Amino acid sequence: MVNKIFVPRPGEEVYMNANKAIYRSQAEEIIKNLKKRSMDGVYFEKAEQAVASILMEIPDGVRVGLGGSESIIESGLVDALRKRNIRLLDRYRENVSEKEVWEMRREGLSADIYVSSSNAVTLDGKIVNMDGIGNRVAAMIFGPGKVILLVGMNKVVKTVEEAIARIKNYVAPRNAIRVNIDTPCSKKGFCQEPRCIPPHRICSQLVIIESSMFSGRIKLFLVGEELGY
Repeated sequence: MVNKIFVPRPGEEVYMNANKAIYRSQAEEIIKNLKKRSMDGVYFEKAEQAVASILMEIPDGVRVGLGGSESIIESGLVDALRKRNIRLLDRYRENVSEKEVWEMRREGLSADIYVSSSNAVTLDGKIVNMDGIGNRVAAMIFGPGKVILLVGMNKVVKTVEEAIARIKNYVAPRNAIRVNIDTPCSKKGFCQEPRCIPPHRICSQLVIIESSMFSGRIKLFLVGEELGY
């Protein structure tokens, strides 16, 4: 078998290096501001590095809840957690029933550790999410003793306003298609707020985490790659 060698097109290597430099600079700013808000952050260039670090944060025997997230699947984190000696509330396993998923959503609110991602993170260290059901944002706010969020740098924005716009006009349409909910935004590709009503709506709870009362309870693992939506 012949190994494939990556040969960058003209200008591509410069583009990749520029992205790498910008991601690192932005991550340093975010981590500094998270600390001011009693939250922690670390940065890795590659998802597999972040996954290895996350596994070190999770001791044997603990109960781990999972929030709805494409990022934790794409990164390989869910597969890695399945190999650990933990009680994993694995909503993504094969042949899981909807009833079981609902039970895991509830149980996740009292898990020892909660693992998910975030829809957006601002440069000044605010974590912005919008849920359809609310279990994910509820667990981020209260319940689990530790919250671990794996976030690709594609989700970084400058302000809360930009975060909300990103969620409604980019994240929501794609998530609606992913979970097969017939929302107005899934047809147009951007928010159709006046026409968006339950049950054909996935933007129900907007949560902006500006700080944590418990230092270090929330920890962001920022990755210099695109993960999720």
